[in-house]
Amino acid sequence: MFPRVLMCAIVLIPLSARSQDDRARPTRPPADSPIGWHASGHSGAVVAGGAESVEAGMTILQQGGNAIDAAVGTLLALSVTDAHLFCFGGEVPILIYDAERGVVESIAGQGAAPRLATLEHFAAKGGIPRSGIESAAVPAFLDACLTALDRSGTMSFTQVVAPTLQILDRGEHPWHADLARTLRRLVEAEAAASDRRQGLRLVADCFYRGPIAVELDAWSRAHGGLIRYSDLATHVTRVEEPVSLDYRGHRILKCGPWTQGPALLQALQLLEGFDLPSHSPGASDAIHLQTEALKLAFADRDEFYADPLFAPVPLNLLLDPDYANARRALIDPARASLDRIPGDPASGQPRLDPERSTVQVGDDGPSLDTTTCIVADAAGNVVAATPSGWSGVLAGDTGVWLGSRLQSFNTWPNHPNVIEPGKRPRITLTPTIVLKNAQPVIAVSVAGGDAQDQSTLQMLTNLIDFELSPSEAVTAPRFNSEHLVGSFGQPAPELGVLRIDPRVGDEVLADLEARGHIIQPTQAPVGSNPTVLRIHPETGLLEAAGCPDSRRHAAAY
Repeated sequence: MFPRVLMCAIVLIPLSARSQDDRARPTRPPADSPIGWHASGHSGAVVAGGAESVEAGMTILQQGGNAIDAAVGTLLALSVTDAHLFCFGGEVPILIYDAERGVVESIAGQGAAPRLATLEHFAAKGGIPRSGIESAAVPAFLDACLTALDRSGTMSFTQVVAPTLQILDRGEHPWHADLARTLRRLVEAEAAASDRRQGLRLVADCFYRGPIAVELDAWSRAHGGLIRYSDLATHVTRVEEPVSLDYRGHRILKCGPWTQGPALLQALQLLEGFDLPSHSPGASDAIHLQTEALKLAFADRDEFYADPLFAPVPLNLLLDPDYANARRALIDPARASLDRIPGDPASGQPRLDPERSTVQVGDDGPSLDTTTCIVADAAGNVVAATPSGWSGVLAGDTGVWLGSRLQSFNTWPNHPNVIEPGKRPRITLTPTIVLKNAQPVIAVSVAGGDAQDQSTLQMLTNLIDFELSPSEAVTAPRFNSEHLVGSFGQPAPELGVLRIDPRVGDEVLADLEARGHIIQPTQAPVGSNPTVLRIHPETGLLEAAGCPDSRRHAAAY
């Protein structure tokens, strides 16, 4: 947003003694809430995490807001209802189909590493901590929302934040009153504007360049944090062209390689060379082929993906059809690979010389906390967003929880995703929009760390290849390969390990095991928590569904 410093009173805020347990429990949904896990309608639809957040989005739609307004209202509410999964000081990549302009844009809602977050700093500490004050990236969530409203919305911040303030005013956790006070300060800043767009800039200024930024700086300095006023004041939300690829007559759009999203495109490109639709979604052949494609795609993710502003990510080469053809030959339909095999896109060769690999491993475990948001309206606007931020700290009496996204960096000096000041970590958050005949037909948002695009792949094959409904897609048995370097602390891959819902049946499990997969039967939900929206262009029907085992919620009218 356009920088403008507000001259307001400055109050220095001390560290709160509240623990992270203060947000461990979600806010209660209303006892009489009619919201379930799937819904359909023609005027608007919302599918997300907490039921009250879905209600917030629906309220905004019914008040005349468009999908972008409703998505921002839903996201703001999710920072409260799903605060154990996502925080106001966190991040949110957003994909928007703007029906008036007929374009899809990527809102890069990921904050950078502070200027003090150097490799030398963390090397001296033995690595990047998994939680706490030093692992916080610059808060990106608010400015991403304001950017979305500015480019494609119709409402003010004051209008879209109103449902969130109603939730906070119940005071179910001690920090709720503090965050409500902070949000009302932003509302007051907006009130000085002469028009909507100026008001959005004033909200951004108040948080990133005004009194709240000064308070966050003072609190961070006092308690050993790395974030400074200059990090906040120079934060920029980039609006980018999505990365896209055709799959069986559909155009799949993802955020860039600062996320893991393009790995989904690589996996789909590999799968297009197989007759996947001839199988059923739970058949061992279908599961095997998808798993083997994901192994190759994620090996390239681990080797090459990073913030392209800092590292020369060879994305065009990774998505080159000839490279996919070479890599596809590594998939044995009869045997599971037990090797991690990155490719060599520079030469087009299917295997990278192991001596050229810069990947190392750590010893920490996975982290799977995130939530989801998809919204569509009758005008054809669609938003898919994946908000996250967790394991952090409460920034004094601002009520703003900071995340711990710096742990998605590594400390390997020659790797593209090594931590550097001003750089965005390569994150797992990865919304999806699908077009057919240049019109949106599918949107997907999934929570669950490294499993997100694995489940997204299954949602897309369920909908496109196997012609399931959204409700069937999110409830079908899922699987999750651990054949990758983890994104949180970089734990070593569990080569060949396949976590799978035993509802696929004993015969399928036995066949997969016979092919060499190391089967770990896992009760649902496996891997991640998917939400799906399907749009029927001919009728305008919107079908929304969220995994009921994961407490996803949906509403439509």
